[in-house]
Amino acid sequence: MRHWTAERLDGQKPSVFDEMNALARRYNAVNLGSGTPDMPVPELIQAAVERAVAAGHNQYAPVQGEAVLRAALAAHAARFYGQEIDPNSEISVTNGVTEALHAALFSFINPGDEVLVFEPFYDCYLPTIRLAGGVPVVVTLHAPAFRFDPQELREAFSPRTKAMILNTPHNPTGTVFSRSELALIAELCQEFDVLAITDEVYEHIVFDCESHVRLATLPGMLERTLTLSGAGKTFSCTGWRIGWAIGPAALQDALRMLRQFTVFAAATPFQFAIAAGLRFPDSYFRQLAAEYQQRRDFLVDALSACGLKPNKPAGSFFTLTDISGLGSANGREFCNDLARNLGVVPVPTDTFYFHQSHGERLVRFAFCLRRALLESAARRLANLPILCEAER
Repeated sequence: MRHWTAERLDGQKPSVFDEMNALARRYNAVNLGSGTPDMPVPELIQAAVERAVAAGHNQYAPVQGEAVLRAALAAHAARFYGQEIDPNSEISVTNGVTEALHAALFSFINPGDEVLVFEPFYDCYLPTIRLAGGVPVVVTLHAPAFRFDPQELREAFSPRTKAMILNTPHNPTGTVFSRSELALIAELCQEFDVLAITDEVYEHIVFDCESHVRLATLPGMLERTLTLSGAGKTFSCTGWRIGWAIGPAALQDALRMLRQFTVFAAATPFQFAIAAGLRFPDSYFRQLAAEYQQRRDFLVDALSACGLKPNKPAGSFFTLTDISGLGSANGREFCNDLARNLGVVPVPTDTFYFHQSHGERLVRFAFCLRRALLESAARRLANLPILCEAER
């Protein structure tokens, strides 16, 4: 019988998140691997959904998104970043940030084009680059600070570089790139005439007086940057799949051309609800970051107390944890041992690396769960030294 699967899927593997979620269910473990927040959706946003449905906003939205959401996004960009955005020609609403990234790469990457990306990376980046025909070129964020080497970054650019994916605040390291680091990236993108695709979904989850700087606001970058973000992390509604892409009209034209033949539109009533959320006062966004910072500090302290070496992220809601010195051969074995023996599941980070050996001794813990679950995980993890001693 004919082999039906397209060659472009050869070598692709199931998501590590599916594997770890199944592990958590099997052992009834606290799942600190999934980046799914369990804060409640704000009541005002819930009410806005109900109003939108009752008002009849239940049919296909335009490919560019509902006007009310695009207007709210333009106002949000002006308030937080000082950007003047045309809501009609410079914004497209997407089915989450993952779909926005897929649309961007398929709209702008030709077979053989090089696409720069930092490792570790969110796990969909490399497969999507390859499915679009691109060639990934990887620059490492070096532990323990998880910053890039400027010379290594410069050497990664070439005349074949078509685009760069930049994620800040960064998943999984929690790095928030500084203005000076972004200035170097901007300089290189302009020198080599490269499109910057930024994933800024954690833009409002930043700690310790750090500031998220939008790359598109740096000199010379407005016309060559596509800024991607979404509502899921900011309003704890990842299942609603409302994302967006902000950038010049010429880039939007290409996105909309591709998207009209794929997913076409995002869910209409949710667009009206997120428009309401984006107009929340500044205090909402400050409180969101403050609540996650408290959870970060609790989990980092709990991991340190049981002999692990977590980093203290400046943004997002993950901490990468060094397991060197423990008995497990690698992060994947450690995650399985932790689930089976202690009832806690993180995520191994080898699949977040192009050079998988770089991530073999790291695991990612998420602190986006409610405090009671984090406390339950901490109690279980307190037995880790006893487990490690027994295995010696």
